[in-house]
Amino acid sequence: MSDAPYTPPKVWSWNKDAEGRFAKINRPIAGATHEKELPVGKHPLQLYSLGTPNGVKVTVMLEELLAAGHKGAEYDAWLVNINDGSQFGSGFVALNPNSKIPALCDRSGPKPIRVFESAAILMYLSEKFGGAFMPKDPAVRAEALSWLFWQMGSAPFLGGGFGHFYAYAPIKIEYAIDRYAMETKRQLDVLNQHLAKNEYMAGSEYSLADIAIWPWYGALAKGFLYGAAEFLAVHEYTNVIRWTDQVGARPAAKRGRMVNRVFGDPASQLYERHDASDFDKVKGGA
Repeated sequence: MSDAPYTPPKVWSWNKDAEGRFAKINRPIAGATHEKELPVGKHPLQLYSLGTPNGVKVTVMLEELLAAGHKGAEYDAWLVNINDGSQFGSGFVALNPNSKIPALCDRSGPKPIRVFESAAILMYLSEKFGGAFMPKDPAVRAEALSWLFWQMGSAPFLGGGFGHFYAYAPIKIEYAIDRYAMETKRQLDVLNQHLAKNEYMAGSEYSLADIAIWPWYGALAKGFLYGAAEFLAVHEYTNVIRWTDQVGARPAAKRGRMVNRVFGDPASQLYERHDASDFDKVKGGA
């Protein structure tokens, strides 16, 4: 890879060597690379995921539903390790043609229902369980949905933008890092100003918006993402930190963060979850 100025060719071609650590899993085409059926457990809800921020959204939602007394939300969580290309197995591609985690299969009815994209899964589960964690007041509901989709539109600039160029790219590109650091700090400031006036994202009511935003921006504010806490001066966003700690103190959020987690403190990892008692088997508990 040259440091010389880059002039794009008339027609782009795939250079596998330019992908660095992701060369084995990044490619410009879709579809399965190998045959592999998905496992199916004993519960109606089957989750195929990994404990990344996008995966944590759904496991927190499921644990919140169970904590709220929705017994039908019991689920099997199966590990899909995106670092080894498991997301390109034929069974997973049939569940999510986009080959991204998380993906959910609801087998509670006469025909299995597939749901992919994290916000779609959160909304599906909310509707399935009587509007759980979705405000009933129309104005507050609109606020929660607005922030839910704010997260979906904003997080790619944080992860695929800042995170990639700051932590993972084969070379450090000043322009790219500056561009996405500026946008990431702007997003943190959006949250910080909003949370100065609101207990949760939609006001005084904990909702899907908090469940979606917390795994990404809470982890960033606490210095857990990309080793970038000092670089981004995340300590300045005191309202985000207050909210992060408040959400993180919820037992369901603690449990949800553990499921399909394969990194960090071993006491915080639960590779797969197939029963509520699995948490009792983890060293240190939830």
